[in-house]
Amino acid sequence: MCFLLLSCSGNKKANVQASNTIYDVKLDSLQLFDKSRNRVIPVALYYPEINKKINKQQVIIFSHGYGENKGGDNRIYSYLTENLASKGYFVISIQHELPTDELLAMDGDLKITRRPNWERGVENILFVINEFKKTKPELDFKHLTLIGHSNGGDMTALFATEHPKLVYRIITMDNRRMPLPRVSHPQVYTLRSSNYPADENVLPTEEEKKKYGITVQPTPIEHRDMDNDATIEQRKIINNYIEEYLSR
Repeated sequence: MCFLLLSCSGNKKANVQASNTIYDVKLDSLQLFDKSRNRVIPVALYYPEINKKINKQQVIIFSHGYGENKGGDNRIYSYLTENLASKGYFVISIQHELPTDELLAMDGDLKITRRPNWERGVENILFVINEFKKTKPELDFKHLTLIGHSNGGDMTALFATEHPKLVYRIITMDNRRMPLPRVSHPQVYTLRSSNYPADENVLPTEEEKKKYGITVQPTPIEHRDMDNDATIEQRKIINNYIEEYLSR
């Protein structure tokens, strides 16, 4: 069950590069409630502000990197989410962390000790998908894209591993712990930072990349600069790669 606890909206003009069609972007914030887990799931929505519906409008779900449960702010990647909405996508950015959550494990075998955090993220994503399928059935969930940075990228990789039939493609931004699925479907893309290596077996081998069509793209961007700390040039690099993957 979903309850709308809070809703606010504001109109923003996305600062994006020229393309054939650039829409003004509308932002809504709301809180969903997963009764089965007694959990609030805040989300921010970015979508084109237009008078008529976009036919078969594709959905993107974004998952942020770890913020030590300080946040409530799931808009710190707005350079990316606003850009995608300006191109016609319906973007749902999930706030996975609540102040009452346990902090993310920093020791032990992180593939094991962080798994509960990722599993909670998978449950959040699944709940959001099911709710929006009911409230906005006109959206195209057959071509659902999941994007996630760092810890959110690990959640994204785990979701695609556990629910491959629900996802058309995933794009991880420097996830470092959860192995990317070795599959042809969903399509798998990952942008890598210039300063942090991934753990062993997270990234596919050259043979696996060829076999499954997985894209592993090095970038000159440091791990911590993939959110709104990114410079104009860094934002351009990330947005261009992601737009390219979405067009395939």
